[in-house]
Amino acid sequence: MKIGICAVGRMKAGPEKELADRYIERFSKAGPSLGLEYSGLAEITESRAANVDERRRDEAARLRAGFPAGAALVVLDERGKSISSESFSDRLAGWRDSGQKHCALLIGGPDGHDESLRAEASLLLSFGSMTWPHQLARIMLAEQLYRAATILSGHPYHRA
Repeated sequence: MKIGICAVGRMKAGPEKELADRYIERFSKAGPSLGLEYSGLAEITESRAANVDERRRDEAARLRAGFPAGAALVVLDERGKSISSESFSDRLAGWRDSGQKHCALLIGGPDGHDESLRAEASLLLSFGSMTWPHQLARIMLAEQLYRAATILSGHPYHRA
């Protein structure tokens, strides 16, 4: 299964980007033997529409262009479900094992996601009830992808 990240906003060069890239590189190396292939990152700029609803709709339309139709959608959302790393890895493995070809992980902009994207989600995922800066959310997502690969492979990186 090909796994890609679609995000509103761009990460600037610096330690946060380096850390996110480090975890993505680790996932890119660990995933293929497990049937999990990193397909890349699609970054879109924040919408400049006049109001929140228009910005969300605009960003949703542009995020949709970043992943194939029929992809399992993991939408990062503060109102989503907080799950364990094991549960996250089980979800990825379950989609892979059921023949799902693509999974898209969506990080929204400052206004969050449009309701239409939330409704399409295979998983509404929250990293807790606190709000996280975009850079940290991206790092945490990249790390959880790598952690999922280590859990599925039985590697000792994840010690619960």
